[in-house]
Amino acid sequence: MKIKQQIAISDTGFLFNPSTGESFTVNPVGAEILAMLRDGKPEDQILETVTETYAVEKKTAEKDLHEFAGMLKMFQIIDKE
Repeated sequence: MKIKQQIAISDTGFLFNPSTGESFTVNPVGAEILAMLRDGKPEDQILETVTETYAVEKKTAEKDLHEFAGMLKMFQIIDKE
């Protein structure tokens, strides 16, 4: 997953897509995931960080990450793979 270059993301989880004019807000976990994506972290490393930091089972984290990625694709935040 790769965030589109033109997407503006604040440290607080506010996103702005200048190509669509839309803005979004994500919760702290979403903001952390976006920061890891922006840093080029692979999916397995993101899952490891989330499961360790938030004491969530890997299967649940995988499901949630895939749903989050689906939303990011739908709102044109990340490139479709």
